[in-house]
Amino acid sequence: MSIDHGVELVPVTAQNWRDCAGLSVHPEQQRFVNEVSYYLCLCNYGDTWHPLAAVKGGEIVGFAMWGIDDDRSAWIGGLVVDAKHQRQGIGHAIVRTLRERLIAEPGTPNVALSYAADNTAARHLYRTLGFHETGETEDTELVARWTP
Repeated sequence: MSIDHGVELVPVTAQNWRDCAGLSVHPEQQRFVNEVSYYLCLCNYGDTWHPLAAVKGGEIVGFAMWGIDDDRSAWIGGLVVDAKHQRQGIGHAIVRTLRERLIAEPGTPNVALSYAADNTAARHLYRTLGFHETGETEDTELVARWTP
């Protein structure tokens, strides 16, 4: 799945999972996301999440996962853009492309995601992409949804 900024979303495989697990964010962002290896375990051992790698120029630059909730809402989770590739529009392109792919599935009412209330960068990113906070929470995070 090709997206803006020369980035492509591809399945996580036996060949690229180590590069995904090697992604890291800036130290001040670590409290907002888990290690990608944790997200890969959720995908592999759970029954909800599906992993995707973001590739640019042959290099893994980011990671995201998606899942479908009981009410058919599509969720985006585990968004990580490697620290050395941030501020290049990669996160924006990943979310926008994944949102469009998920909402295209018949019967999908909306696309949801969640983030910490004090994660101002994530909050701004998702607002610019048309996600609106709903007043719901997922654990301690705010839920925002996008509806076409």
